[in-house]
Amino acid sequence: MTGLLALIQAATDAAAEAASTGFWDFTPTSGFYQLCGWVASIGLILGYVPQAIQTIRTRKTDDIALPTFLMIGIGGIAFMLQGAMLGWLGEGWALFFTNLITTISSVIIFGIKIYNDYIKKDRKK
Repeated sequence: MTGLLALIQAATDAAAEAASTGFWDFTPTSGFYQLCGWVASIGLILGYVPQAIQTIRTRKTDDIALPTFLMIGIGGIAFMLQGAMLGWLGEGWALFFTNLITTISSVIIFGIKIYNDYIKKDRKK
């Protein structure tokens, strides 16, 4: 047990030293913090927009799970609210607009899925 405590103490000391030298600066103004935000924004947008475009173009939604895009939409709305609370022109603008784009993409896919699974099938009967 003392070996584990010594290992935890050594890791804590190393993290404190790294933080004091500014190497791992996680403040919102640091370059590393900003880089993580930009990578996340670009990754999310490039992940959802092509799916929305493909769904609009083909109208095929057979292999899309309805709960997935419902939950993505809810999560996107929550992140948009968080971004708005952080400030439109301050720290929250990237969070807000990234999730606005992904939420719109999710709503489009969700709407086409609902149309295909429920409205279109009811008309065939």
